Amino acid sequence: MSGRILVAGASMAGLRAAEQLRAAGWTGAITLVGDEPHMPYNRPPLSKEVLAGRAPFESLAFRPRASVADVEWRLGRAAVAARLDERNLELDGGEVLAYDGLVVATGMRPRRLRCPGPLAGRHTVRTLADAQGLRTALTRPGARVVVVGAGFIGCEVAATAVGLGVAEVTVVDPLPLPMVGPLGELLARSLLRRHEARGVRFRLGTGVQSFEGERTVTGVVLDDGSVLPADVVVESVGSIANTEWLDGNGVDLSDGVLTDGLLRVGGRAEVVAVGDVARFPNARYDGVPRRVEHWSIPADTAKQAAKALVAQLVGSEPEPAPFAPLPTFWSDQHDFRLQSFGAPTLGLADVRGLDGDTDGDLLAGYHRDGRLVGVVALGGPGVASAAARHRDELLKQPALTA
Repeated sequence: MSGRILVAGASMAGLRAAEQLRAAGWTGAITLVGDEPHMPYNRPPLSKEVLAGRAPFESLAFRPRASVADVEWRLGRAAVAARLDERNLELDGGEVLAYDGLVVATGMRPRRLRCPGPLAGRHTVRTLADAQGLRTALTRPGARVVVVGAGFIGCEVAATAVGLGVAEVTVVDPLPLPMVGPLGELLARSLLRRHEARGVRFRLGTGVQSFEGERTVTGVVLDDGSVLPADVVVESVGSIANTEWLDGNGVDLSDGVLTDGLLRVGGRAEVVAVGDVARFPNARYDGVPRRVEHWSIPADTAKQAAKALVAQLVGSEPEPAPFAPLPTFWSDQHDFRLQSFGAPTLGLADVRGLDGDTDGDLLAGYHRDGRLVGVVALGGPGVASAAARHRDELLKQPALTA
């Protein structure tokens, strides 16, 4: 089998794509291009174990399958432009690589606040270098920490900082409750109480106006004019898809990379997208294309995309089965865990307590048109196991769209 498949992005999604291409029967060349100097590694521990100093990098690195031992890695090299009609990819430095098939796996990067003030002292958490730099800042004696954004990363960083003994940890968010967007009010209120009981302070319902300080941050000015003293600021205000290198190719990049149910991009059967950069329809729900930034998605999308791409390159028909992955996420904060199966955000209008109560372990079900579409557990191992039992129920449900 001749030809080359380029994988733009050498993180987890890129690795899973390479492995699934081999599993789908591709024996030709595979080249992975990634802007980080590291081999693919697990990102969720960055805001927890790595930040807390409990996990070295060696423990994060994925162990590639033997089937990809012969792939070529171009690390520390970013994709800067693609010409899909000519089937080539340009790297920083000007090198141009030709391909027969292309996998888009460039993922996301942190969104940054556009506020006046110094940049020094402001951190994000996406890469190993980010986590290492933030850990150094958090372990300085007397550090005052302000976390902007009460989502997954923001809440995890706040919990880790308290665990490190940081005396002042304040989370700022314009929304009224932490993680209310993905969880809804029932669990968000319980989550708030748990964080406050462990020493995290919150300033909710307000945003950031600017940062004080000359060379480095000394304070965070809020929309109401109040100032939070700060030596360390963590910006956790969402993410931006790394898609600029695809500009000019007539591809829908309005929110990641739009694909069909086979993960094909822009009607081009030789180009697929995988991981959290892909905006794909999920037949399990309503078929509306959405991006999903959950740990399970790179493997799910890679398997589907690899089969479709290899079928195209060898001249066969891809499998017609609908793509219906079950999203999964978890988030460890303090001494408890959030565990989710399904798509809770599709059922925020009908959230019901399935087990436990808001003062202890809590399991909530999310319903849409009377159908269970997601479950979220908050608490210890027992309630997480209960959520896993509902996962089986979710998996048995038939897809809603063909």
